Amino acid sequence: MDVQEKSAIDITATDKGAAVAATDTIAAVSSGSGGAVAVIRLSGPQAGAVLVALAGRLPEPRRAHLARLRHPISGDVLDQGLALWFPGPRSATGEDMAELQIHGGRAVVAAVLGAVLSVPGLRPAEAGEFTRRAFLNGRMDLTEAEGLADLIGAQTEAQRRLAFAHAFGHLGQRVEEWRRRLIRAMALIEAGIDFADEDDVPAGARALARPEVEALHAELTAALADRRGALVREGALIAIAGLPNAGKSSLINALAQRDIAIVSDEPGTTRDLLEVALDLDGHKATLVDTAGLREAESKVEAEGIRRARARMAQADLVLWVHDVSVGPAPEASPSIETERPLWLVANKIDRAGDALSPETGWAARGFKVSAASGEGLEALTRALGGFIAARAEGEHPALIRARHRASAREADAHLALALEHWERLDDELLAEELRLAARALGRMTGAIGVEDLLDVVFREFCIGK
Repeated sequence: MDVQEKSAIDITATDKGAAVAATDTIAAVSSGSGGAVAVIRLSGPQAGAVLVALAGRLPEPRRAHLARLRHPISGDVLDQGLALWFPGPRSATGEDMAELQIHGGRAVVAAVLGAVLSVPGLRPAEAGEFTRRAFLNGRMDLTEAEGLADLIGAQTEAQRRLAFAHAFGHLGQRVEEWRRRLIRAMALIEAGIDFADEDDVPAGARALARPEVEALHAELTAALADRRGALVREGALIAIAGLPNAGKSSLINALAQRDIAIVSDEPGTTRDLLEVALDLDGHKATLVDTAGLREAESKVEAEGIRRARARMAQADLVLWVHDVSVGPAPEASPSIETERPLWLVANKIDRAGDALSPETGWAARGFKVSAASGEGLEALTRALGGFIAARAEGEHPALIRARHRASAREADAHLALALEHWERLDDELLAEELRLAARALGRMTGAIGVEDLLDVVFREFCIGK
């Protein structure tokens, strides 16, 4: 066995073990409720027996078979539907699987599912158990499972695209490429250990390994600095700020198309932060209505203003709402304490009169809207969607979850330490730093030591997935 093969075995050793030997068979409705067709999935050693019991025979693998479904005990006809058979390991979970596609009426679904669960050895599936078995049987890695969860929960088009890429291997493939490159670098370092009696091998091997480690360190650092994944998955944070009575609450209600905030002519009505998640032209965003910025007249209002400024400092974008009915929009950015991007929203244009004369400077680049009539809101919504899209454009970001970032950060720290002490560390210690970096990456895909993470990951799933 050569050095690279030995390193590969050490790194890819998995705590999952071989394929999971399930002793029970699970079943659940895997389709949404209320549709014309419902799908009941089964996985486990009794899946084939259930098809025989209900459909009368085992269909040809991966071919739909039209059958009358009967209760296995009473023999009553329950429905007529399609039965499909997927013998393991060539199935979604790696186990024997079956699927019943039946009419979607509530009574039909309840009757067929009850008949399935009456077969000995069957039990209802837990949340995410089908996907968990697929992971444990090597049919998908952990990043693909998380991508599937994100795909199921996607609320916007941008989230769907990102989740689809991760569900079908984008991150897993990239992480495996990083690990393979680390293994090659480790093989070169360990060559110096195994062939220490050769004068030219140790120094030459270390010199060949360093450029690869430097490149990997740079790629991980860049991936950690890329916040686009969080922007798409969690949404952009947009703070709505301005002076009292500028129409901030009316604007957030108009953009949300429902009453989120109380609207009143009394200054200081908004004391606390009000948030609403929206789909802005295919992109998720969280809009925050903040307290009007002025000299506070009470401790409660002062606290609301403090929270408003803190939220503005965290925002991806601040919309400064100006009431043009009281005068022209300002010619310069408002003197507010934030370094975030600022957009002017000239509100109440339906009551502005002569105040809507041509503006110059910063005011000319703003948006003219009426939260009351809806004028200008469509253009503002498109612009907000474009702002988020521009910040999230490019190749799909690699790291979109906090768990991914934690593993990548740990790996990057080991690489940084190895490079910092490259000339001083013995070959054994240098190889160990690279090994620890590779193990951290392995935890990202689930190849190494993730048992404590499984419950956290799969509890996000719904029943039947």
